[in-house]
Amino acid sequence: MPATTQTVPSRAPKSRTRTLLGSFGFQITVALVVGVLLGLVARQLGPGAEESPNALAATLATIGSSYVTLLKAAVVPLILTAIIASIAQLRKVQNAARLAGQTLLWFAITAAIAVSIGITLGTTLQPGSRIDTGALETAEPSSVGGWWDFLIGLVPQNFLGLTVSTRVSDTGDVSSSVGFNVLQVIVVAAAIGIAALKLGKRAEPFLDFTQSALKVIQKVLWWIIRIAPIGTVGLLGNAVVQYGWEKLGTLAWFVAAVYLGLAIVMFVVYPVLIKTHGLSVRKYFSGVWPAVQLGFVSRSSMGTLPLTQRVTERNLGVPREYASFAVPFGSTTKMDGCAAIYPAIAAIFVAQFFGIELTLIQYVLIAFVSIVGSAATAGTTGATVMLTLTLSTLGLPLEGVGLLLAVDPILDMGRTALNVAGQALVPTIVAKREGILDQELYNADRGDGPFVDDADDELDADVADETAASAAAGNPDQRREPVPTA
Repeated sequence: MPATTQTVPSRAPKSRTRTLLGSFGFQITVALVVGVLLGLVARQLGPGAEESPNALAATLATIGSSYVTLLKAAVVPLILTAIIASIAQLRKVQNAARLAGQTLLWFAITAAIAVSIGITLGTTLQPGSRIDTGALETAEPSSVGGWWDFLIGLVPQNFLGLTVSTRVSDTGDVSSSVGFNVLQVIVVAAAIGIAALKLGKRAEPFLDFTQSALKVIQKVLWWIIRIAPIGTVGLLGNAVVQYGWEKLGTLAWFVAAVYLGLAIVMFVVYPVLIKTHGLSVRKYFSGVWPAVQLGFVSRSSMGTLPLTQRVTERNLGVPREYASFAVPFGSTTKMDGCAAIYPAIAAIFVAQFFGIELTLIQYVLIAFVSIVGSAATAGTTGATVMLTLTLSTLGLPLEGVGLLLAVDPILDMGRTALNVAGQALVPTIVAKREGILDQELYNADRGDGPFVDDADDELDADVADETAASAAAGNPDQRREPVPTA
C-alpha cells in the first residue's frame, strides 16, 4: 500500500530561555517568590492613615480576591454544563452505577487512612499539653456544623443554588454577599441531565447546545487559568501581610502536627496508593501540581475546582464523562485535609487543653465523623464547621474552636492543597481500576503548559480548519512540510 502524506505547520525552534519563561510551572514558582517578597515589603510599610492598609497591601488583597472571584464565577456554569453533558453521555459509559459506588468507597478508604494518621499524631505529639494555657482564649464558633445540614443542602433553594447572606458590622454597616451551594448545583444539573435522557431525540438540540456551551466555558476558563501567576502574587502576598508567622509561636506544636499529617498523606499515602495501582508517582504529581499550587495559595477548594477538574481530565487521563461527576462531588465531600487530618488533631488538642481524657469510643467517633461527616457539612463546607461537628459529637466544649482561630489561615493553605490532591487522586484510581483511564495521556509529556500539549491542541484545531478551507479552495498550503505516514 503506497505511503500517503499529510502536512503539518513547521515550527521555529525555541530557545531554552524562551521555553523556561513560557513554562506555566516556572511562572507559578516565580509568582510564589514575588508574592512572598511583596508581602514582606507591605508588612514593613505598615498601615496607612486611620489604620487602613497601605497601597501595596490593598493592591495585593484586591488582586488575590479578584482572581478567586473569577475562578468561582466559572464554577456554576462549568458544573451545570459538564454534569448535564456527562449524564447525557452515560449511555456510552458502562457500569456508571459501579463507578459512583467505587468513588464513594475510595473517598471513605482514603479518609479513614488520613484520620488514622491524625489520631496517631495527636496522641503521640500531645500538642494540647505543650502550650501555655494562659496565652490562649476560648471563644464560641461563628458557625456550627450539624447532621441535618447535609439533607437540607440537598434541596435546591433556586435554579442555580444561589445564596444571599447579610452581615452587620460592629459600626452598624450592612453588607450583602451572594454565594452558591455547589451540592445544590449538582442536584439541579443531575435532574436536568436525567430528564434530557428520558426525552431522547427531542432533547438532542438542548444537549448539542449544552456541549457547545461547555466548550465555550472551558475556553474562558483556560484564559482565567493562564493569569494564575498574577493571582498567585496577590493571594500569597496578602497572606503574608495578614498573617505573617508571628502567630505560630504559641501553637507551634499544633501547627507542626497538622502539617506533618498533611505531608504524610500527600507524600507517603498517596504515592503508595498510586504505585500499588501501577501508575507513575512522578506523573501524578506533575499532572496535579498546578491545581495543588492554586489550592495552597487560594485556600479555596471551590475556587480551585475548575482547575482541578481540568487537570484530572487533561493530565491524569480520567474520562470527562466520569471526571465531571467525581471531581465536583469530591470538592464538597472529599476533604482529607479539612475533614480528616485537621479535625482529628484539633479535637485531641481541645481535649488535652481542657484536661479531658478521651475514651476508645470517642476515638472511634472521631474516625466516624471524619469519614462521613464531610458530607453532612457539604452545604457549609469549612474546617471550622467540620471541627464543631466533631467536638459536638464527642461532647467536647465548642469554645475550644476559638483556641485555634489565630493560626487557622496558615493551616488552611496546607489543608486545601491536600483536599485538591485527593479530589484528583480518587477519580484517577477508580478509572484505573475500572479500565477506563487513558494511560497514554497520564504518562504524556506535560510540555511547557499546565496541561498535556495545550499548544498542540490549539494547533490541531487550526490545522483542521486550514486543511478544510484549503481542500475546498483546491489550494494546498505551500508552507507545510510532508510527513510520511503508513
